Amino acid sequence: MGNQLNNTSHNATDQVIPMNDIDPSVEHFQLVVYVPTFIFGLLFNIMALWMLFFRIKKWLETTTYVTALIFFDFLLLLTLPFKIRAYDLGKDWDLGPMTCTFLESLYFVNMYGSILISVCIGMDRYIAIQHPFYANDLRSPKKATAICILTCILVWSFSLGYMYKQKDKMKRKHCFYGFSDTVWMNVTLVTVLELVFIISATILTFCTTRIVLTLKKRTRLNSFVTSPQRSIKVVIANLLIFLFSFIPFHISLILYHLVKTEVILPAHTHHLRIFIQVALCIANINCCLDAMCYYFIFKEFLN
Repeated sequence: MGNQLNNTSHNATDQVIPMNDIDPSVEHFQLVVYVPTFIFGLLFNIMALWMLFFRIKKWLETTTYVTALIFFDFLLLLTLPFKIRAYDLGKDWDLGPMTCTFLESLYFVNMYGSILISVCIGMDRYIAIQHPFYANDLRSPKKATAICILTCILVWSFSLGYMYKQKDKMKRKHCFYGFSDTVWMNVTLVTVLELVFIISATILTFCTTRIVLTLKKRTRLNSFVTSPQRSIKVVIANLLIFLFSFIPFHISLILYHLVKTEVILPAHTHHLRIFIQVALCIANINCCLDAMCYYFIFKEFLN
């Protein structure tokens, strides 16, 4: 009798908050965030590319990495209208399961492509400023291009692997949410994603800190050196944008994984799902903020 009561209580909870339900507040928040992110993200990414190819016209390490970053961000931005459509309350996904799987892989993989390229930009700055005598041996446009190509191959190989594993799970009625428990309980997947972010954030924080300290030290030692305050603000802004965009999602990811694997009690599962969806919205703002930042950097460079 006790087991029957427990099962009845559990089933009632599932009926109140089904796994695939989207809270109306999440959909409204998503519209508020994604519409301007999509519009201004496309605008500033296009303007930054225009600056690169028609005003600066130089094949440098930085321009190579920024071009790759814009490429990843641009592809992710293109998925946002479909994500808004997928979250439309009361409607099932009607564009086909293969389209859904492709868009999901495009969305998540390009997010991590942006993370890896952001780290490459930080390391390139670090080498140029912290080790200028070795910079010519360690840095070159060709090496930067090779690194960007390898990054693309790596993230897209991961994407193809995800699509292949999802080929037997094509009966989902929802896209971009309502993932099966096998996804959330996949220890390898969650561990890889968390490690990629933690290692990337650590490297970027270290590089930014050393760059700022080095620029300040050089200014103190040589009064004729132009004040590096603007450069310091740029690298700090890049780091803060990176951390602000990606920390919430990776916290929500590990928490939800721990709930699904029953390491911690699922007392607030519904609120945690809302947290994940809101954190993803915040992460996608990075596409717009990065483009705005680099557009104004290029504009200042030309001036």
